[in-house]
Amino acid sequence: MLSATLRSARRPSVAACCRLRRPAASARAFSAEPATDKLVIFDTTLRDGEQSPGATLTESEKVEIAKQLSRLGVDVCEAGFPIASEGDFAAVTQVAKTSGQLTDGRRSGQPMRIAGLARANKKDLERCYEAVRHAPLHRIHTFLASSDIHLEHKLGISRAKCVEISSSMVAFAKSMVDDIEFSPEDAGRSDPAFLVELCEAVIEAGATTINLPDTVGYTLPDEYSSLFAHLIANVKGADRIIWSTHCHNDLGLATANSLAAVEVTLNSLGERAGNTSLEEVVMALRTRPHLFPVHCDIETKQIMRTSKMVATYTGIAANKAIVGANAFAHESGIHQHGMLKHAATYEIITPESVGADSSNMLVLGKHSGKAAFRARLIELGSRRCRRRRGSCSRARCSPTRRTTATRSPRRRRCGCTRSAPAQSTPSPPSEPAPSTQPSRPSCASSAGPSSSSSTT
Repeated sequence: MLSATLRSARRPSVAACCRLRRPAASARAFSAEPATDKLVIFDTTLRDGEQSPGATLTESEKVEIAKQLSRLGVDVCEAGFPIASEGDFAAVTQVAKTSGQLTDGRRSGQPMRIAGLARANKKDLERCYEAVRHAPLHRIHTFLASSDIHLEHKLGISRAKCVEISSSMVAFAKSMVDDIEFSPEDAGRSDPAFLVELCEAVIEAGATTINLPDTVGYTLPDEYSSLFAHLIANVKGADRIIWSTHCHNDLGLATANSLAAVEVTLNSLGERAGNTSLEEVVMALRTRPHLFPVHCDIETKQIMRTSKMVATYTGIAANKAIVGANAFAHESGIHQHGMLKHAATYEIITPESVGADSSNMLVLGKHSGKAAFRARLIELGSRRCRRRRGSCSRARCSPTRRTTATRSPRRRRCGCTRSAPAQSTPSPPSEPAPSTQPSRPSCASSAGPSSSSSTT
């Protein structure tokens, strides 16, 4: 999952549905002012993405994906859940030792930060630290449920106990690493007033990032933005941390809920219906820069390559927006005609901008028109039918030399009519019948004796 989080230089007072805005944001929403806020991309393809049914990855596959994520420009890679198994621990460790050292091609000039997930207990936190410490830049991401339904039915603890455990475990993690991310699990269904109390406690304990997960994909965009606005306005120390989002797609609203401070998953991999897609959020921000005056370090031309690698290793095809097989394909004749004249008539994102192949954008089907058919023939190198239907590119097959038949004539692929010779009384060999047309061996040919036609 790729997660983008936005940290504002000044304390924002309002939160849009996916990004944090300062009070003057509405006044500059459509201005040409350059993007100044940095969008931090946090990828959890190797952790939450691997929780997709059937998406198991080997250690070597995780390392290769992590290297590609580094080339893509991801800021933070959540490499796994080290306490889950020996294999997960080994994979996170190897990612930290390899991908966590790479700086080639990265705009920031710094290596990708490697994070590991840990529950809020000392054993998990120590195991996580042992795995991620090999990377020059590393992070511990810890979490504890905050919604009443989780506290009562899953954990069996009170709100006060939740605050106590969370703050003490963040402080313990802080004794090992400087960069600590805390997630109040199921924040989307948690009491906002309680979240204020909980967030203040973990900030005081040393958290540098607070992530608000919509764990079950329950919230709507306006509810999610209101939650951010409420916390940013009421939590003491809100201006000292990074605010992060992590949305699931159970109601198909993950991208809508995430279009600013975002935590996203490559190819939408994740539990149940998946998570927010990195490619959707990044390209939405790039396509609408006046609405989202932010920037990130993602090399968009690496998106398709990264997506295909993940799809290959997980066995889950990315049949979706931006990276799907049909994302830039057009079968409708009306669309194809417009695309041939100017691609912007039906595309707001170019295939090249995400590293996709643009050669197969026109698909011939039952809805296709003549324009696409001619274009495909030319693409295939045909020497015929390069002009309008009924004409031929060869000099001997001009429209003025076509024939008209009393029966439906057969047509060659070039569109020229193929006619039979005129019926006439046989002449002696010494006196051949006069012909009103010159011989046309390249296009016209004789029909069978049963044909009845006349030349014009």
